[in-house]
Amino acid sequence: MKLGFFTMPIHPLDKDWRQSLREDREAFLLADKLGFAEGYVGEHSTDRAENITSCMMFIASLASDVKTMRLGTGTVNMPNQHPAAVAANIAMLDHMLDGRLIFGISPGGLLSDSEVFGVLDNDRNEMLVEAINHILKIWSSEPPYDIKGKYWNIKLERHYFSEIGQGFLPKPLQKPHPPIVVTAVAPFSKGVTEAAARGWDPISANFLMPEWVKSHWPKYVEGCERVGRKADPANWRVAKSIFVADDDKTAKAYVTDPNSPYRFYYSQLYTKLKKGRLELFKTRRDQPDDEVTLDSICDQLIIHGSPDKVADELIAFREKVGDFGTLLYAGKDWRDPALGKRSMQLLAEKVMPKVNAAPAPKPKA
Repeated sequence: MKLGFFTMPIHPLDKDWRQSLREDREAFLLADKLGFAEGYVGEHSTDRAENITSCMMFIASLASDVKTMRLGTGTVNMPNQHPAAVAANIAMLDHMLDGRLIFGISPGGLLSDSEVFGVLDNDRNEMLVEAINHILKIWSSEPPYDIKGKYWNIKLERHYFSEIGQGFLPKPLQKPHPPIVVTAVAPFSKGVTEAAARGWDPISANFLMPEWVKSHWPKYVEGCERVGRKADPANWRVAKSIFVADDDKTAKAYVTDPNSPYRFYYSQLYTKLKKGRLELFKTRRDQPDDEVTLDSICDQLIIHGSPDKVADELIAFREKVGDFGTLLYAGKDWRDPALGKRSMQLLAEKVMPKVNAAPAPKPKA
């Protein structure tokens, strides 16, 4: 199993923005140094806590300093941007990274973003599909362009001058395009099936109960079988909230403290998702809403402890959900930078060797 990094950073509202951006950037550089295979970053425009406004811009800031790790948009919220702009910027970013870019896409989950961009009442899943179809058409064709859709029309004819290179939308370095991944946040996600049928791969979110993470694999298999594609667990990425310390006592104290960045993270998500999407935090679909509390969420979704304890719990988690190819460490605010860095180091150097020494389970049906 590979190790990766995924952050939709949720920082204290009063934290200096410059400091949080510096620490987020430092976390990616540390992950690269520790041998993490991939690193993803999210984006939101209207959230003081989740305050990276452009994952592409953030990744560009890392391009010259991250040496080996592949970097991924986690994700580009497609309805909020013009697909021609996304196509051009992703193409440039892939060249800046020398072909190490992974293109993560989604319809966007923050409703305040959707409202500010005027797409709140639109079918944003439909917009996502149209946007990526337009982008792939741009990358697979030559000008002049005349790409029609319900939400966007892309036309470039009158000012196309091939002799001077004007009127060309750029193409990425990777051919035919960077790998495409989608985040899966719904139990039994139909989106996972549709993505698999198109050759794309899923990332199961770290705020899903194991029961719902487990549900993604058969949906992935379904999509692969539809097009005669091999369903390989190596292509499935699963994010998880993990904190590793040198001893269990230190880990428990950090994670369970009322001011813990882990509790703050899930407090923010619980507040955002409890109206309409509380099922994500349930262990069964008929579970009463009043049984879902912040304590129950943190108890079940955060793995913490010494390296041996965390390794044992990760092995048990993998036995429950089935084999997958990449574990994505979910980045949190560094309330204590020394402990935040130590957690990543211990995971890479102490935990993962033990996890990978254990027999891999068979994928769950």
